[in-house]
Amino acid sequence: VLVYAGDNDLAEGRSPQDVLRNFVKFVEDIHKELPATRIAYISIKPSPARAALIPQVRETNEMIRRYIAVAHNLEFIDVFTPMLDAAGLPRAELFRADALHLNGAGYALWKTIIAPQVR
Repeated sequence: VLVYAGDNDLAEGRSPQDVLRNFVKFVEDIHKELPATRIAYISIKPSPARAALIPQVRETNEMIRRYIAVAHNLEFIDVFTPMLDAAGLPRAELFRADALHLNGAGYALWKTIIAPQVR
């Protein structure tokens, strides 16, 4: 199972702790019924349109990464770091004109990061 979650939650005012709590509940619910299920969390991306939220995105990603590090059948896929430029800002060329949604180049980058994790 691939999970991308938390981006809109943070934008709607939820806290990194809320996002972590929701992810933990999701994992527990899946593993209660299907304990051998592999779950991979795709980190929250750094969007130019949501640059003000980058500190919360970093915190959320790190909290989820720490949770995953001590859990079973979980993986963390970091798309956040490769989406930053040399100055640590979101790479605008990976986004559509709205600066929020990925364009073809953004999805191509994600494919190179995610595909090896699911084979």
